[in-house]
Amino acid sequence: MKEASKYIHPTAEVDAGAQIGKHTKIWHFCHLMSRCKVGESCTFGQNVFIDNNVIVGNGVKIQNNVSLYNGVLIEDDVFLGPSVVFTNVINPRSFIERKNEFKNTLVHKGASIGANATILCGLEIGEYAMIGAGSVVIKDIPAFALMIGNPAKQIGWVSKAGLNLDFDSDGISKCPQTGKLYKLENQSISEVK
Repeated sequence: MKEASKYIHPTAEVDAGAQIGKHTKIWHFCHLMSRCKVGESCTFGQNVFIDNNVIVGNGVKIQNNVSLYNGVLIEDDVFLGPSVVFTNVINPRSFIERKNEFKNTLVHKGASIGANATILCGLEIGEYAMIGAGSVVIKDIPAFALMIGNPAKQIGWVSKAGLNLDFDSDGISKCPQTGKLYKLENQSISEVK
C-alpha cells in the first residue's frame, strides 16, 4: 500500500491508530500495533513487530526479525541489526502477569546495535554507541562506546561515523573518515568544536 509518500507492503499489518511518518518503508510481514509512533524516513525489514507505546524516531533502520516491546524508545538515526532482541520485564514468569512492571529501554540518537545482540530492559544505550553482533547488554552504555561480548564489555570508542578512535596523550582523537575531533575526559567523549 502506498499512501502519502510512505510504503507499506501488502503483507504488513498496521493497526488503526498507528502513526507512521512520511517516506517510511514497512516491508513483508511486519506488525505495528495501534498505539505506536514511527517517525519519518524509517525502513523496517521483514517480520518487524512494533508494540503499543513504542516510539521510533526519524531515520531509523530496523533489520529483519526485530521486536520492539512496550517500553522501548528508539531515538533518531538508530540502526538495529537482524534479530536484535529487546526485553521489557526483568524477571518474567509465564504464570505471573507483570505488565505493570515493564522497564523502559532507551536507545539514543545514532546508536548501532549488531545482529543477534540482546538488550536487557531498563537500560540506556548512549548516543552513537556501537554494540557488536551477538553481544548481551546488561548495563547502561556510554555515548560513543564500542561494546562486544557476553556480557558486553567496552573495548574502545567510535566516532559518529562508526570508526575506532585512538586518543593521544591529551585525550584527543581525529575521526579517520570525517576529520572531526573528539575529546576523552573522565571516561566520557565529547566533540571538539
